[in-house]
Amino acid sequence: MNRSIVCLAGTLAVFVHAHSAWAQPSARMPVSEIKPLLIRAIEQGSAHGVLVGEAATYLRQKFDSSTPIEIDVRSLHALPQAGCSRLEVTTRQKDVLEKTKRDDKELVYQLSYCRDSRFPDKR
Repeated sequence: MNRSIVCLAGTLAVFVHAHSAWAQPSARMPVSEIKPLLIRAIEQGSAHGVLVGEAATYLRQKFDSSTPIEIDVRSLHALPQAGCSRLEVTTRQKDVLEKTKRDDKELVYQLSYCRDSRFPDKR
């Protein structure tokens, strides 16, 4: 009986460890512009970053929030032009001041982009 309890405890410990690894957010790449995230999402399916530099400083001052500006990009589907994809970009920041109210803000938009840093030709 002791052996089955030890085995059960070991199994639960492995499950809890695996679950906590799944729940942890992926590492965010520091970026001063969105281009590297767009290219990574085309190549790998998704990319996760945090805005740094002058743009981040400007936005933090504009919205009176010191929290990080997170950017997530995911590939929705490949486009007919080689190396180009339709992407969804989600930008979020917590504790944003807007019209005398503080709230978490999120902006979601889509765009078409190519691995060689250009926008695809319209057809």
